[in-house]
Amino acid sequence: MIYSDIAISAFAIAVMADLFLFKNSMLTRAAFWSSYAIILPFQLLTNWWLTSRDIVMYSPDAIIGIRFCSAPIEDLLFGFALVLSVLGMWEFWGRKGLQRN
Repeated sequence: MIYSDIAISAFAIAVMADLFLFKNSMLTRAAFWSSYAIILPFQLLTNWWLTSRDIVMYSPDAIIGIRFCSAPIEDLLFGFALVLSVLGMWEFWGRKGLQRN
């Protein structure tokens, strides 16, 4: 499996988990998109720093080839999946904790 496949799979799994497993519907909330808008510039800056200085390098055979701020577009998909998953789990487990009390 190449990085593109992993990033696309992570994105799809995160969206499905949000909608059907955690049932948070984070993607429909302004608070999620506001949070992501705060996180995204830092992700882009970090990706740019690491990839433009060849600290992190990607095999051309493992990525689609589209780059944004010097990093493969797959990094944006993977980063989105991570943010959505973490926030989804945070809220899901927070609700579970409140139900016990």
